[in-house]
Amino acid sequence: MNIFVCIKQVPATNKVEVDPVTGVLKRNGVESKMNPYDLFALETALRLKAAQGGKVVVGTMGPPQAEAIIREAYMMGADDGYVFSDRRLGGADVLATSYTLSQAIQSVGDFDLILCGRQTTDGDTAQVGPAIAEHMGIPHAAWVSKLTPAGDGVDAEQQLQDVIETVHIPFPCLVTVEKDIFVPRLPSLKTAREVENKPVHIEGLDSFLDTDAEHYGLSGSATQVERIFPPESDVDHEVFEGADAAEKLLGKLAAWKSI
Repeated sequence: MNIFVCIKQVPATNKVEVDPVTGVLKRNGVESKMNPYDLFALETALRLKAAQGGKVVVGTMGPPQAEAIIREAYMMGADDGYVFSDRRLGGADVLATSYTLSQAIQSVGDFDLILCGRQTTDGDTAQVGPAIAEHMGIPHAAWVSKLTPAGDGVDAEQQLQDVIETVHIPFPCLVTVEKDIFVPRLPSLKTAREVENKPVHIEGLDSFLDTDAEHYGLSGSATQVERIFPPESDVDHEVFEGADAAEKLLGKLAAWKSI
């Protein structure tokens, strides 16, 4: 079973500046990590490979420094990895991002299964995975908490709002997984040493089947941010000290009509 796992580098903090003109995150100089939800997708792929054989390939769309999460995936057991990096891909919304990834995956090869985390912590739309499948014209299932190989495809148990639904999806297909599907493994020192010099492939728009730059980045985005601003932060506080601190606090709460 050949599996492609979509991963993403996201800010490791919620204190990230936003470009007021384009509405995209300013990622330069910000500490980053692998999107936590993608760890569950990667763990699922590695377990399927262990049971069924095959290959696990990871890929991310982002700046060159996103190579760091490819190397993290290598340390967990991924066989090959790609960074799809090109300035013409920057500023993409959900539509352009999903189209870019659909083109990127097809430029790498043919896969039985594409796995994504439920969502990313910097976007939170949970739309990119299913949109990739729609661009590729393949079946897909979201919010999957259990995935079992079954003949020509997989059986997926979906956590819907009021029910749990099990569906059979033929290959090739795409699945987005929930965080309770498996507990991600930790990278080992032994594996880290083994993959220290393993190459990471860097590819740009010119490697895609569709090389029309108008279909990517800001140009290919159907939505634009009209206005964006950081949330207001109220850090005013008052400290009550001394034997009558509790009485002072009670009086303050009464003044606020909180009690």
